[in-house]
Amino acid sequence: MADPHPIVTYSRQGAKFEDVRDDLKLAIEGRGLVIDYESFVNRMLERTGKDVGSSRKLYADAQAFVFCSAALSRKTMEADPANLSHCPYSMTVYATVQEPGTVHVSYKRPWRPDGSAASKAALKEVEALLDGIAREALGLR
Repeated sequence: MADPHPIVTYSRQGAKFEDVRDDLKLAIEGRGLVIDYESFVNRMLERTGKDVGSSRKLYADAQAFVFCSAALSRKTMEADPANLSHCPYSMTVYATVQEPGTVHVSYKRPWRPDGSAASKAALKEVEALLDGIAREALGLR
């Protein structure tokens, strides 16, 4: 049975956002993976807040990184072509306005309750990769 929480988050108090962000990039790239896209989520929210009728500041900073593993993606999609929906992978790093000294790294758990045994095994490998990256970025390994 899957964990009831679809988003996994690790946190470190007393950390600087920039340091954890850089460590997250290094953890991704250190595995031979290429970051395809870097999203500056906090900047977008601040820029568009007035347009949607909200001036509430949520984050001290927040970014997302999008990347993929050719080997693991192929494995998951060979197990079940519908696993394409799990690619590319996305990881976020953020600090909230309420707790700017606590930095969080999170990812979406890749899981399908209806998948075959091969699909579930391959997605478990993807989760292990993402989990290892998150822990490394926060110095939890």
